[in-house]
Formats: sequence, C-alpha cells, structure tokens
Amino acid sequence: MSDPNSPTRFNEEKATYAVRGEGSAPDLAAGVAAIRNVLKTLPARPGVYRMQDARGDVLYVGKARALKNRVTNYTQVERLPKRLQRMVAQTRSMTIVTTNNEAEALLLEAQLIKRFRPAYNVLLRDDKSFPFILLRADHDFPRVQKHRGARRAKGNYYGPFASAGSVNNTLNALQKLFLLRSCTDGFFKTRDRPCLLYQIKRCSAPCVGRIDKAGYAELVGDAKDFLGGKSTKVQTKLGAQMEAAAEAMDFELAAVLRDRLKALTFIQGSQAINAEGVGDADVFALACKDGTMGIQAFFIRGGQNWGHRSFFPAHTADVPEDEVLTQFLTQFYEEVPPARTVLLDRELPEGALLTEALGERAGYKVALSVPQRGDRRRLMEQAKRNAVEALDRRLAESTTQAKLLREVADLFDLGDPPDRIEIYDNSHIQGSAAVGAMVVAGPEGFRKGQYRKFNIKQAATDDDFGMMREVFQRRFARAQAEDPDRDAGDWPDLVLIDGGRGQLNAVKAVLEDMGIEDVCLVGVAKGPHHGREGREVFHMLDGREFQLPVNAPVLFYLQRLRDEVHRFAIGAHRAKRAKAIGASPLDEVPGIGPARKKALLMHFGTARSVRGASLEDLQKAPGVSAAVAQQVYDFYHAR
Repeated sequence: MSDPNSPTRFNEEKATYAVRGEGSAPDLAAGVAAIRNVLKTLPARPGVYRMQDARGDVLYVGKARALKNRVTNYTQVERLPKRLQRMVAQTRSMTIVTTNNEAEALLLEAQLIKRFRPAYNVLLRDDKSFPFILLRADHDFPRVQKHRGARRAKGNYYGPFASAGSVNNTLNALQKLFLLRSCTDGFFKTRDRPCLLYQIKRCSAPCVGRIDKAGYAELVGDAKDFLGGKSTKVQTKLGAQMEAAAEAMDFELAAVLRDRLKALTFIQGSQAINAEGVGDADVFALACKDGTMGIQAFFIRGGQNWGHRSFFPAHTADVPEDEVLTQFLTQFYEEVPPARTVLLDRELPEGALLTEALGERAGYKVALSVPQRGDRRRLMEQAKRNAVEALDRRLAESTTQAKLLREVADLFDLGDPPDRIEIYDNSHIQGSAAVGAMVVAGPEGFRKGQYRKFNIKQAATDDDFGMMREVFQRRFARAQAEDPDRDAGDWPDLVLIDGGRGQLNAVKAVLEDMGIEDVCLVGVAKGPHHGREGREVFHMLDGREFQLPVNAPVLFYLQRLRDEVHRFAIGAHRAKRAKAIGASPLDEVPGIGPARKKALLMHFGTARSVRGASLEDLQKAPGVSAAVAQQVYDFYHAR
C-alpha cells in the first residue's frame, strides 16, 4: 500500500491542532473546543480529517468535499447521534490532509481506515487477501498457479476468487482441460521423465518434450479463452478436434479429447449460480436484522461464478445502511481490483463519487448499477436471498456463542462473559525449532489477525516451563508498555494454557514478578487418556482441579480453542524447522547474500571447504570480489 501521506499522490497541507482537557475522562466541551480550534485555519477544500483522542489514537477518519463545512457539523453536538457525541467527547486533536478533489479524498479515507482501524468507523472485518489465478508469462512453457498478495510476477491474473476452495476447483479444471504445468521452474529444470500428473492426464509434460512450444502455446491460449469467459469457443474447438481424431482412426487421442470435453461440460453444469450473459461483474447485497448487517458478494468473471463470500462489517450500530455499504465498498476495493460492472441492491447517495473513485483507482471505467430485469435481476435476487440466510446463520451462531461465553464465565468465576480469550502452547522436537504460540478468540470467533508466534530466544529449548515463562514475559511486558491503562482491548479476560499445574505455576510466577495478579489463568491438561475421551483436567490458580461432562457444549468449545492453538503452534514449528533445514553456516557471515553464498558453495562444494579456504582461493571463486573474500576469510580466521 502506498503511503497515504506521500506528497507524490496528493497535494497535501497537513497539520495537527490540539487542545488538551484537564483530565483524561471524556469531556464534551473539551472535544468541541479542540474542533473549533481546528476550524480557525481550516480551508473549504476537499480532503480527509482524522479525529484523535488524548493519547493520539485515531477515533474516526472522514472525508469531505469542503473540509470546513463538514468539520463544523461536529460542533453542533445537539444534532449529532449519541455515537458521534461520544466520539466528539473523546476528541482532543485532529489531523487534516487536503486533496485535489473529493474522489481522491474518498480513496485516501479508505486507506487510512484500513491503516488505523478507528473505533468509530465502519470496518471491513476481514484481513485475508483474496486468491487469484496467475498464468505466468516469464517462461517458454508458462506455469499456472494460485497467487495471493502483490502482483510482481509477469503474467495474466484472473480473479478475485471468493475462497481458496473456489480457486483450487478452477485450477483442477484447468489441469484437466488444458494440461498446463503447475510445477516450479526449479522442478521443471531437473526432470528427466514425466511426473505423476502426466500419468493421470493433468499435465502435458513439457519438461521432457512430450509437447513442443507451439503446442503448449495453443493450450495456454485455450486456457486464456476459458478464463476470459469464452468457454463455448473452447468447447466447440475440442468437439471439432475430437471428431477429426475419430475420423483419422486416432481413437486414443479422441478419448483424451472426449475426457477433456466431458470435464468442461461438467464444469459448465456445476455452476451453483447462473451468471451466463452477465460478463464480468461483482454483485453486492446487504441485509440488516436486529442491528447487525451482513453483505453478500458474488464474483462473476466471463459469465462464470468464481465464488461468493459473506461479510459482516464492524461498528455498524446507528449507521445508515447506505453509508455502511459505501464504506464497505471503498475498503473492499482498496486492494481488490473492481470488475467493470458492480451490481448493487440499492442506489447509493454517493454512487457517482464512488464510481469516479473506483475508476481512478482501477485505471478503467467502472459502472455501478441496480439491475431491474433479466439475468442480472435474477442474480441480484439470489444474492439478496443469500445475504439474508447468511445473516440469519450469523445471528444464530452469535446467540449460541454468547451462551457458551456465559457458561465459560460461570465456569471460571469471571464477572462477565470474556471478550478476549488468549490460548497458549509451545511446540518443538527434542528442543529444536522451538516456538511459542498465542491464538485469540472472542464473541465473533477466532481473531486470526491477532495470532502471534514467539521464537524462543532465552529459555532452554528442552524446558517447557522455561519456554512458557519466556512467552508470557515477552507478551505481557509489551502489553504493559503499549497499553498500561488496559483500555485498548488488548488485555485478555481469560488465559488458557495448554498444560497442567507445572505450566500454570510457571506462568503465575512470571506475572506476579511483573505485578500482574488480576488475569484469570487456567491450565488445560489432556487428562489420563490424553484427551481422547474428552477428559481434560482444568487447573485453577486457587488449586482446584475439575473435569466436565464429556457431552458438555462448553467442553467442546474449550477443546476447539485448545486444538486451534495446537494447530497454530505446530504450523509455526514446522515452518521454522523447514527454514532451518535449508540454513547454511555461511548465513552467519555478514554481507553474504543468497547469490554469493551460492557462488561459494558451487565453487568449493561445502561450507566446511569455504571455511578452510585460503584468501587466495576465496578470491578465485566466481562472483566473489577481493573485498568479499577478505570479509569471509576474516570472519573465520580473525578469532
């Protein structure tokens, strides 16, 4: 993401104005005074404003066509809803950024909301990037692969897909239909015979010459037609090739083409949503019930359904539905390129501005429309129905979750249902690649964006108690430094430790040394049969130990929490172990990057040989300068 404060993107005039209140408690008069102080020098130009509290934390980000007019509204507190009155009472300073026009302000607003996640803005509560299909263009035999993140590789990107499952299904279809390779370039270079994918007819084996460059390029062209919505063209071509092969008595080729044609027909018939004739479109429908809002999104590309996903924005209480949908769209398209057509279930008051902003960001014309008839109308009705059903499921799950959290509070003698539960575990193999892991859960489920892993640095890696002590010391030392008043929501209401009385006592001692004695700690041991029968033993700080009935819903919930931290810890450990396997003693030499390390290893054969080489021999290695050779020699010999 580009820096929202970069002068290369906006003509900015940025300043901070502050008025401090007498105390730290929210004060409506002090908030209004701070805003009025800003108004004295505020221009009537387009831009973005940030409201900040006494600590400098961002409360709200807003955009305006005329900043002075918009910010003036906040001084008329009797006309503001209660939510905004609370925000004004907390405001102690503002930051102003002017832009060239309102469309730029809308784009900058979305960037800043995503960056600061203010408490009074509608937030898109989804921190996962969307997967794409990448058909690379940097090789004679292009690879097809799943892609997330920045688009640095040269090639054609197709997406977004709603989920990894959607993109995996399409990749499987591409392999069956077009026999494109999915292996890495390194794997491709080293093959001397076809791999299993060729045997099961999912690759044309260009690595060993089973298909020439021209033939493979034809397959790539067909794949592009398919992904571009021209599946009928591909179907006609395959049918003609199959008939020609049959007439030429080449029945083996005809059978292969028949199987590919059957796969294409199956894919066309398995679309859960009929999007034929729609072309490229993103479809959004909003549902609202009991103060909760849900948005259903369908992704249609080339008349094909590339999946759908439900979103439940945060901080939507007392916010109009149209404003929620507008804020959602601006944040959603912050990183995802929009389709040329965006279908909505309602007209938006700022629809023209949003159209201009999306077109500016995408670099092509984007049209927002509300379908009235035909295929698009039927598609919208289906999206609206899905939005209502997803919201109903969400509310039902929330009700169940709330009940479970009340039971957790009763079980562990908490005053209120916990809003933040932290669960901890360690993972290692005989002390190697040791890591600690923390996962976080709340009323809305797991908060995966707040998971943390801890590379064990100080504790002996065969000391489980010592590792747990190190994890807690680092975690809570940071919490004390960053949130000493515990008002940012980062302190846990309940801590679960995967372990028994020993781990619990070790953690208790660490927190007591830090002066923290009011965090509820519970050890979760596996029980006599290692948890296979649901006989976990819960260890409390006061010495109590108890078990729950094997069919208790709250036990199943606590097991899910424990299993999630176990999964996350093992994944972090495996990643660290895999990295360690590829490590080399040359990694310790300062100034030696991957290219020079490879050159040295290719020349000398092993890291031990590099270590024992003379300065003259090091200088003879290709790609190694005299200065680098001296640096390597000094590292191993200047002791």
